[in-house]
Amino acid sequence: MASLENDVRQFLTRHRFRLNTDLGQHFLIDEDVLHTIVDTAGIEKEDHIVEIGPGIGVLTRELLKYAGKVTVIEIDNRMIPLLQKFVGEERSSPTNFSLIQGNALHITFPATSYKIVANIPYHITSPLLRHAYLESKTIPQSTTLLIQREVAEKIVDTENAGILTILIALFGTPILTTTVKPSAFLPPPKVDSAILHIESHKKPLANPETIEKLLRLVKIAFAGKRKMLRNTLGSFHGGMELLSAASVAADRRPQTLSVEEWITLAQKAP
Repeated sequence: MASLENDVRQFLTRHRFRLNTDLGQHFLIDEDVLHTIVDTAGIEKEDHIVEIGPGIGVLTRELLKYAGKVTVIEIDNRMIPLLQKFVGEERSSPTNFSLIQGNALHITFPATSYKIVANIPYHITSPLLRHAYLESKTIPQSTTLLIQREVAEKIVDTENAGILTILIALFGTPILTTTVKPSAFLPPPKVDSAILHIESHKKPLANPETIEKLLRLVKIAFAGKRKMLRNTLGSFHGGMELLSAASVAADRRPQTLSVEEWITLAQKAP
């Protein structure tokens, strides 16, 4: 870890760069975690990797060793010249590297096969996953993220499911591979992190129309998460009949339903 940590510290000092923690800038300085991210992503030489929020390029440099193409999306224009310098220190003008300056939540992801691998600002986790899986014409082949541990644990918790748990389950299988301590970052965040890997299904579990209905029902049900479904979905016209038709007990709470039960509800909804 010392080698990478010294490398990052010296680079930032040399360029007199101050981190913007409002943008969630916490640079990874633990080589073991860095290698775990890459191993978890299962990168092949023909893969196109999309990295969001590369910062100075700590993860980028590693991705370039294994992937056929790496596209990075960076919102902070101050980072662009530093990213190019940091990456260029190890690999001068890599031909498999492209850079987009902008907000990843508004940029169109590739139309052809790609994987997302990123150490992202924690506050964009939910909107980024929605953008990748709901708003993109082509969903990622897989997604490997270093995110807040609590959020990763919620995503994989099928027994106490949240909206994000259900959304991800429609498109892939999430696995929390390892937890990461704050000391792995510069500066250290205030919470633990985790590496979350989502292996996408060959196709979503439902068609677009059903998914749209499902998410509408989920939004209504989770507006009163601690309430029984009879008090949320059941309060709408035809809601009790819908629950009965889907064989879902009205005294259930939304977090206890499986993704398959939500799909059944959506398929029977008008």
